[in-house]
Amino acid sequence: MNKKKVLIVSYSWPPCGGINVLRVLKIVKYLRDFDWEPVIYIPENADYPYLDQNNFRDIPEELTILKRPILEPFGLFKKITGRKKDEPLNNVIHVREKKRVFDSLGIFIRGNFFIPDARALWVRPSVKYLTNYLKENPVDAIFSDGPPHTNTLIACKVSKNTGIPVLTDYQDPWTQVDYYAEFNMSAVADYIHKKQEQFCFQNANKICISSPATKVDLEAIGARNVEVLPYGFDEADFTGMAPNKNPKEFIISHAGLFGRDRYSENFFLALQKLVKENPTDRKITLVLAGQVDYMIKEAIERFGLTNHFKFLGTIPRKESIQLMFDSDVLLLPLNQTGNTHGRIPGKFYENMRTYNQILALGPEDSDVGNMLKETNCGKCIDYLNFEDIYSFLHHALIHGNQISVNKEAIQNYSNYNLTKKVAGWLNEISK
Repeated sequence: MNKKKVLIVSYSWPPCGGINVLRVLKIVKYLRDFDWEPVIYIPENADYPYLDQNNFRDIPEELTILKRPILEPFGLFKKITGRKKDEPLNNVIHVREKKRVFDSLGIFIRGNFFIPDARALWVRPSVKYLTNYLKENPVDAIFSDGPPHTNTLIACKVSKNTGIPVLTDYQDPWTQVDYYAEFNMSAVADYIHKKQEQFCFQNANKICISSPATKVDLEAIGARNVEVLPYGFDEADFTGMAPNKNPKEFIISHAGLFGRDRYSENFFLALQKLVKENPTDRKITLVLAGQVDYMIKEAIERFGLTNHFKFLGTIPRKESIQLMFDSDVLLLPLNQTGNTHGRIPGKFYENMRTYNQILALGPEDSDVGNMLKETNCGKCIDYLNFEDIYSFLHHALIHGNQISVNKEAIQNYSNYNLTKKVAGWLNEISK
């Protein structure tokens, strides 16, 4: 049986590190199992903030990869904000390492002059190149991975030029994303963003987005034929891994982005009380890996928790997963924004797969809260609920991980099973 072909437009691709690259990489990894042959289009010289060479192992053999140069403004941004040329550029919207006078100016320039995002200069040459390429090398469908929504715009423009159906994937929304207002956009810039977004809605044959609540939000502003595609986890990443807990240490950990919009005063108050009243001989330690805003680090010092804190910085994914296995409680603070109900951090799925107990901070009726109930992996507690946060941590310290997770429900979120859904949608639009 001949496989159908799908052109996949993505900015993130190995050696890119972090969580964002995994969504498209894992889909590509398993698409052939469902009779689809992926053809990848990526930037030739992308300025990724950090790298992970381990991701190359997931790329299928003999994969067709198309590359074109990209011009990005990150060098200019670093110059404006006083960063060194070789300094990694973290997500300054969410995470600040320290106060920088010109960060706000750089963010303003990004939001008003680079639309839809900082990769905007890649749109025109990519559309021209792909339109010509597909005349000689036809495919059955197009798939875009965004953000950055430069990918979304490229895919929809190419689809319009060629008539090839397109499935646009939204890891996060476009104008509804939680940090959209942070750009302080002019009315003109806001109009252009929304006009481009509507163009993509109108030209997409199908749309998928990462959570049920954001699906509803997207449909409210005109998106149609929208499906939910959770982020998921790859079972292969857990092969040969097992917990190696330290019986003398009680570890609460978070791996990933820990921005100022995830700060919880009551969590640190509860942790402070737990340390002070610790009825065991185990040392209580908060371990953070990834990008952490300086506001979080200042809170740790302010609450007298410095001797109960470890900061690992950005670590390889395998080490991150091992940290999750070795922890007693996995902390999952949700963004405190208008769309918190639909925010599902990518690490959440790997958290679930470790079968450890999860303490999520956010609305109990959020998508994360509902999934925790479905899988019995932990509890989502409101940021303001000090008593319940403390009770959860105290119970975990005294009684350990006594939850009985629903492993069958968790397996529904494996990348293999989710790729099967993507293949079904591609079959649907390519008929």
